[in-house]
Amino acid sequence: MTAPARTDRGSEELIRAEEPVLAHNYHPLPVVVARAEGAWVEDVEGRRYLDMLAGYSALNFGHRHPALIEAAHRQLDRLTLTSRAFHNDRLAGFAERLAALTGTDMVLPMNTGAEAVESGIKVARKWAYDVKGVPADRATIVVAADNFHGRTTTIVSFSTDETARSGFGPFTPGFRIVPYNDLAALEAAVDETTAAVLIEPIQGEAGVLIPDDGYLAGVRELTRRKGCLFVADEIQSGLGRTGHTLAVEHESVVPDVVLLGKALGGGIVPVSAVVGSREVLGVLRPGEHGSTFGGNPLAAAVGTAVVELLETGAFQRRAAELGAVLREGLAALVGKGVVGFRARGLWAGVDVDPALGSGREISERLMREGILVKDTHGSTIRLAPPLTVTAEELAGALGTLEKVLTS
Repeated sequence: MTAPARTDRGSEELIRAEEPVLAHNYHPLPVVVARAEGAWVEDVEGRRYLDMLAGYSALNFGHRHPALIEAAHRQLDRLTLTSRAFHNDRLAGFAERLAALTGTDMVLPMNTGAEAVESGIKVARKWAYDVKGVPADRATIVVAADNFHGRTTTIVSFSTDETARSGFGPFTPGFRIVPYNDLAALEAAVDETTAAVLIEPIQGEAGVLIPDDGYLAGVRELTRRKGCLFVADEIQSGLGRTGHTLAVEHESVVPDVVLLGKALGGGIVPVSAVVGSREVLGVLRPGEHGSTFGGNPLAAAVGTAVVELLETGAFQRRAAELGAVLREGLAALVGKGVVGFRARGLWAGVDVDPALGSGREISERLMREGILVKDTHGSTIRLAPPLTVTAEELAGALGTLEKVLTS
C-alpha cells in the first residue's frame, strides 16, 4: 500500500464527527477506511481488513487496480467532462466495446445504477407506445417481490421492502408485483399493456436468491410469446461476478435490455449503462432523455479499461474457479453455525443460525477479526469479495467465519 493518509483524528472521533453533519440514511460498520489496495483495506489506525464485500460488486477488480488507475490518471491529464452537448473522443470506443462484450447493439450511458434502472423503465415505456402500440399512459411493467433496483421514488414504488417505501409516497403507478421464481404468476400478470418484465437474474439485497434452473429461460420464452421486453438488472450480478460476463448466460438467455453499473466504473467513478437491441434503444430521440455526466470522457476511459479486463475472460474464469472454493468452504460450515447458503461464482448469501446473532452482529464480530462483510435481512450475511482475491485469502476468510460462529 502507499504511505498512510495523514489524519489527526482516530476512528471513534471521525465516526462521532459524522453524526451531526451527515444525514442518517446509512448504518455503516464502525470501521473508518483510509487506504486500500487489491482485496485489502486499512483503517486510520493502520489495522488491515480483508474486503469480502467489494462495494456490493462495484469493486469487482479490487481496490485501485493498476490498469484502471492508469486509465484514470491518463484521462485526468487530458479531459474529464464535456457534457453531451458536444462529442468526446472516448465515448465511441467505450460504447463499441461494451456493446461487443455484452452482445448488444446500442449503449445508453448513465452514472449510477438507479439511473440505469430509471432509464430502462423510460425506454421500455417508450417502446411500448411507439412499437407495441399500447394506449398512451397505460403501459405496465411486471417486477418481482423482494426486488432491489435502487431507492429513487419510482423504484421504491414497486419495492416490497417497507423500510424503503414507508414515508415516501405517493407512489408511481404502472407496476405489477409477482413472486420471484414463479413463472405461473408472471404469466398471469402479463397482458396487452405490459411493456416489460424487469427482474434481477439473482436477487442480491434479498440474500443472493438464485432462481430455479429454467426460470430465466422461461421468462425469456414468456416475454417473446407475449410480445413484451425482458429487462435484466445485472447491476450487481453482471461483469464477471457469477463466473460469466452476465448472470443470464448461465441459462444462455439474451434479454432485450440489460442494466449495468457498479463494476463498470472500476471502483473509481460511477458509471452505468443500459445496453440492448437497436429496436428498443432506438426509440429515444434528442431531448427525451439525458444526463450531464453520462458518458463523460473520464467515465468512458475507465469503463473502456474495465471492458478490456473482461474481454480476456480471465476474471470470469477466476470467479467460476474460486466460486467452487467458496461453495465447498460454505458447505463445510453447514451445521457449524451456518444453516444454509446460496452461491454462484464469487457471490454468496449465508444464513447464520439466528441463535448466534443477527447478520449485523455477525458482521461486527467478523470486522473485529479483520474480515469485512455486510448483513442483509435477519441473520443473513453477504459475501462478494473482489475477483482478485486469492484462494488462500478466501480460505482464511472462511476459517475466520468458522471461528466466529463456533467460538
